[in-house]
Amino acid sequence: MDKELIAICGDAIEELKKIPDKSINLIVTDPPYNLNKDYGNNQDKLEFEEYLEFSRAWLKEAKRVLTDDGTLYVFMGMRYISYIYTILEQELGMTFNSWITWFYTQGIGKTKGFSPRHDDILMFTKHSKKFVFNLDLIRVPQKYYRSVNNMRGANPGNVWEFSHMHYCNKNRKKHPTQKPEGLYERMILASSNEGDTILDPFVGSGTLLRVCQQTGRKGIGIDINPDYIEMTKERLQEPFNGFDSIDERMKRVPNDLNDADVRTEYIQNHMAWFLKNHPDAIEEFLQEVKTKYSSKISDYEQITLFAANNK
Repeated sequence: MDKELIAICGDAIEELKKIPDKSINLIVTDPPYNLNKDYGNNQDKLEFEEYLEFSRAWLKEAKRVLTDDGTLYVFMGMRYISYIYTILEQELGMTFNSWITWFYTQGIGKTKGFSPRHDDILMFTKHSKKFVFNLDLIRVPQKYYRSVNNMRGANPGNVWEFSHMHYCNKNRKKHPTQKPEGLYERMILASSNEGDTILDPFVGSGTLLRVCQQTGRKGIGIDINPDYIEMTKERLQEPFNGFDSIDERMKRVPNDLNDADVRTEYIQNHMAWFLKNHPDAIEEFLQEVKTKYSSKISDYEQITLFAANNK
């Protein structure tokens, strides 16, 4: 395994205590929600107050290890998210930035009540103003191209649609709460720079380390289950053909690319910016370009755009 990607088997709180102060640039993590899920050697079932104390303990250590310009993203279920928010803001003095909703179209089906179709992610920063946020790296394509628009696209907003890691997905691992790589990609690109160190104290199936591997970041993953650590190490040896999920907007071809020079520049930039980590989506994008602009694309554009993609 890459020496800049470390997978540690151990208790999250105890392993966090071994990490030096202010040495982690970003934490992205999906801790247990206390829903009685089976994680192999660890049953996710604590008493209410016991779970809150567990959360306080690891969040306190998380803040300690973050750099002064560091950021924390934490997934959390509905029952506890308001308590986690209060711990971070009122008890630990961190600064709330965003409440992100991850929307997905597939999930658990209920026969009495409405089936859940979203998870929530809290984004907190250690400093109120001085923190990393690379908006240009996470923009999404606009529906309509206008010269007054930023060619790099728009802010993706705080409602993100990524497909759930369904069991038929070829990259699905034997982990009950595996998260899609595209989801982690957005948080990592937004809140860290190449060469930064990123931590997941509940690394599970290894999604964070896989994304760090492909985006030039150093990564530390901790999990109490040795099977998951082994799974993570094996995952890092797999060939990369693109992240296993993508915001469908990233493949969107803007309307009104009527000027040939602008169109050629935009399409080339689109592939370099929006599809950089999704080479498997480029063919579909180019096919949409052909469909939308077939009557306007010259033979020269065909050679420039489509031949370049086949190199």
